[in-house]
Amino acid sequence: MSYDWIIDVLFWISVAFLAAVYVSWRATRLDRLHVRVETARAALDAALVRRAAAALELAASRLLDPATSLVLATAAHEARTADAENREFAESDLSRALRAVVGQPEFASTLGAKGGEAGTAVLEELSSAAAKVAYARSFYNDAVSQARIARRKMLIRVLPLAGRAPLPGFFEIDDSPPGI
Repeated sequence: MSYDWIIDVLFWISVAFLAAVYVSWRATRLDRLHVRVETARAALDAALVRRAAAALELAASRLLDPATSLVLATAAHEARTADAENREFAESDLSRALRAVVGQPEFASTLGAKGGEAGTAVLEELSSAAAKVAYARSFYNDAVSQARIARRKMLIRVLPLAGRAPLPGFFEIDDSPPGI
């Protein structure tokens, strides 16, 4: 009596098991990439809110002339209250407003002379917040890129391993920090 059929059955069971393990691993990796995108987006949102708060603090500090304060406060308010569709434009406007305000001749020295340590502290907070926005956007866009690459794989498309998760989009803004 031959037991070759048992070996064949065990072989196909092991092939099916390894295929299931591989598919499960790919699905888990894709899920982790989506979690990474969501985490990076939350960090980006926090950095954008912090930058807008620092800009509002500078605008309200009474260290700037009224017109400059109004321009900066308006841009910061628009960035904080913009809906998802207009957020990128509002954040880019805030970046341009910050560069226009900080780019004035001898801005930092004038602010330091008027406000002393408080003026310097507000300027350092703004500089730090602007730098963190650039880093957070870079991390977010990198996470989106990795998730999009993973979702283009044939296995992910053939077996709908992404489920109903929307394809993540890049966050493109003008995030050049002000020259402080």
